[in-house]
Amino acid sequence: MERTFFILAALFGGLGVALGAFGAHALRGIVGPELLVTFETGVRYQMYHAFALMGVVVALSRWPQSSLAVWAGWLFVAGIVIFSGSLYALALSGQRWLGAITPLGGVAFISGWICLLLVAWRK
Repeated sequence: MERTFFILAALFGGLGVALGAFGAHALRGIVGPELLVTFETGVRYQMYHAFALMGVVVALSRWPQSSLAVWAGWLFVAGIVIFSGSLYALALSGQRWLGAITPLGGVAFISGWICLLLVAWRK
């Protein structure tokens, strides 16, 4: 699992940089300032959680039998896809109803952090 989460962290980190550049250069002037801020929020949380996935790799290398660390990793992946993905879709489409999906990704992020906390707490 360490390798899987390391690969996903690198993938999401690289995509975060590319999407950040896309937002800063290609979207300026195309979408309004409010939607640009929404897009940038998606990028920011994607990058934070790419680094969080690296933390999962560290936890798994330290405590390889921890299923909670694996759960944390998959929750971070789900959070990136749901939270950031819904914000990207909202910013690019202007469809406000997509904002209703975003909190589910936030719950996944919070749950992932709680899992990581429990991994260290129990060991």
